[in-house]
Amino acid sequence: MNLTTNIVLIGMPGVGKSTVGRLLAHDLGWDFLDTDALIVEKEGMALHDIIDRVGLSAFCTAEERAVLGIRARRTVISTGGSVVYGSSAMAHLKRLGTVIYLAADLDLLLTRFSDPDSRGVVRKPGQSLSSLLAERDLLYRRYADLILACPGGESPAATLARLRNILA
Repeated sequence: MNLTTNIVLIGMPGVGKSTVGRLLAHDLGWDFLDTDALIVEKEGMALHDIIDRVGLSAFCTAEERAVLGIRARRTVISTGGSVVYGSSAMAHLKRLGTVIYLAADLDLLLTRFSDPDSRGVVRKPGQSLSSLLAERDLLYRRYADLILACPGGESPAATLARLRNILA
């Protein structure tokens, strides 16, 4: 892999993209960018507030606009779980660098958060976490250059070590 570009982490909320992304950026001596934090900064409110006030479609538009504005080099980019709904955003991220899908199973996600609404998870009203995972998994796999399974019970340091192995 060419380590002069960027590394883009995609996957479900709660899988550890930001945690592992920060560790990887530190390990590489690179910058770290969290697109959820970028959206919060640009919109001036928490993700769940954006979704509640302007709706899912407008949130996805704001997310895509924020991602399309990214200009980075030697940066680990942690994306929001819904970024895969924006084909333009994903095309931009793929041009920026290597896209890695941190894949989690439902059991892990259920242990990481119990209330998707309070976290600002983009999903259809009444959509279960299981259904959301099934829907997004297809998209994550479509866009990923590499896939790293993230089992429950593994420490961020262990995930980082396995990530470094697939990047070598």
